[in-house]
Amino acid sequence: MFVTPGYAEESAPAEGEAHTAEGQANGAHTEQSGGGHEGGGSFPPFDSTYYPSQLLWLAITFGLFYLFLKRVVLPRIGGILEVRRDRIAQDLDQAARMKEEADAAVAAYEQELAEARSKAGGIAQEARDSAKRDADTERKRVEAELEKKLADAEQRIAGIKQGALKEVGSIAEETASAIVERLTGAGADKAAVSAAVANAKG
Repeated sequence: MFVTPGYAEESAPAEGEAHTAEGQANGAHTEQSGGGHEGGGSFPPFDSTYYPSQLLWLAITFGLFYLFLKRVVLPRIGGILEVRRDRIAQDLDQAARMKEEADAAVAAYEQELAEARSKAGGIAQEARDSAKRDADTERKRVEAELEKKLADAEQRIAGIKQGALKEVGSIAEETASAIVERLTGAGADKAAVSAAVANAKG
């Protein structure tokens, strides 16, 4: 953009005037700033003129926060607590049911154990009685066999004794006959010798 020298001289301020205007502006700004500080202006939240609006906004904010807690937070917390309470109640019911089942199982086990012990005692007693009966039967059988063997032995002994006595009689008769024949030199009477031996036995 081309400007004519005449127009530039008319529109451009003099150098001294520019410095003067700048100094006046700086002075006004300094006075305004200094006047603000020197005037003792307070912080707006601590200014009593703003208390009604602050209280109003505090009430509005507290009401909104209360509604938020009542409508959103507290129902969620209540739901969580309800769910946890139901879960705890279910766990307690399940624990009680499991305890009852465990008690019933223990009672059944103890009853079965008592029955098993009773059966074992009965079986042991029956085994002892059976063994005793078998032992008595075996003892009686052995005694009967021994008595039979003893009777047979006594019979054999009696037979042997009788045979021996017969042989002893004949031997005695032969011996007596031999002695009489040797002493007298003549044959002995067999009938007399037999009678003498029989009298000696009696």
